Amino acid sequence: MASLEWREDRLNWDALPQAPMELFADWHTVAAKTEPWEAGAMLLATANAGGAPSARIVLMRGYGPEGIRFFTNYDSPKGKVLADNPRFAVVFWWPSQVRQVRLEGNAARLPRAESEAYFEERPRGSQLGAWSSPQSQTIRDLSLLASQYDEVERSFAGQDVPCPPFWGGYLLQPDRVEFWQGGKDRLHDRALYTRNNQTWQLERLAP
Repeated sequence: MASLEWREDRLNWDALPQAPMELFADWHTVAAKTEPWEAGAMLLATANAGGAPSARIVLMRGYGPEGIRFFTNYDSPKGKVLADNPRFAVVFWWPSQVRQVRLEGNAARLPRAESEAYFEERPRGSQLGAWSSPQSQTIRDLSLLASQYDEVERSFAGQDVPCPPFWGGYLLQPDRVEFWQGGKDRLHDRALYTRNNQTWQLERLAP
C-alpha cells in the first residue's frame, strides 16, 4: 500500500474566513476534482443515550452555511440513535490533498418538504429501493430483497414513487469544526472553529 505523499501546503491564516463552512466549501471543491472515489463520503459517529458509540460511512448530500445534509431511513440504527441523542461527530478524509475535516454538533431532521423534494430527484431504482429494504434488519438472504423490490415496483407501476414516511434528511449543524492540513515531519497545520453564540472563534492547534 502506497504511503502518503506529504505536502508543503500550509493554511493561509491571513485569508481564513470568519465562518468554517466557507473554508469547507473551498476544500470540498478541490477534493471533488481530485478524489478517486467520493469526496462526499464522511464518517458519521453517534452515541446512544447510554453513551455506546457507533460509526458508519454515509454520503453528504449538500452543505451550506448552516451545516451538512444527508438522507437515510429514520428507522435505521443511526436514525433511532439520533432521535434519542442528536449529538454527532463527522470526519472527512481527503488523502489526495492530505486533508481532514472534523465537525461536531447537533443533528435535526429536515423539513418534510425538503426531504420530499430531494427524494423526487433520486433515480427511480433508488426510490423503489428505499421502500423495499428493511434497513439493518436481519434477513434470510438477498432473494427476500429482490422479491420485495419486485412487489414495490409493481405497486407503483405507472406512477411516481412517493417519499416513504420513514425516510428523510438531517441537517448536521456543527458547533466545532477543525481543519487539518498534513505536513512533513508531523508539522501539521490545524485550525479549530468553535461557535460562540452567533459568531465563531478561531484558534490554531499544535499538531
